[in-house]
Amino acid sequence: MTALACDHAGYILKEEIKKYLDSIGEEYTDFGTDSEESVDYPIYAAKAAHAVADGKCSRGILCCGTGIGISIAANKVKGIRAACCTEEYSVEMTRKHNDANILCMGARVIDTDTAIKLTKIFFKTEALTEERHLRRVKMLEDIENGLM
Repeated sequence: MTALACDHAGYILKEEIKKYLDSIGEEYTDFGTDSEESVDYPIYAAKAAHAVADGKCSRGILCCGTGIGISIAANKVKGIRAACCTEEYSVEMTRKHNDANILCMGARVIDTDTAIKLTKIFFKTEALTEERHLRRVKMLEDIENGLM
């Protein structure tokens, strides 16, 4: 199950991603927003990020104008590793090396075709299990828990 969320700037892109997810039979929960009317992105980022952190959803895709604000908001939730990506290599590496669990994208930065490509890569790429990558993800958790 994938958590989806956006602000007003990311609404149309989120709707296009939903069409793609429907086409591949991927289940999702849409945490809003539901229009292009101006809203505050942290509200929607928090809803989706908590669903991922709590295990209700296995991953998330969040959209705003740049992808940056919504990723910052999502990363405030314990257990979230949200990455704002604009191209294929970064998506692949953030899954492999950081075990990112939320992909953030900017509707004013990338087009729909690119967003779908990035979503496909995010879904198919597994986190690497080599000790060095596991150690680094554990360090991120330690920072989050005030141990570093």
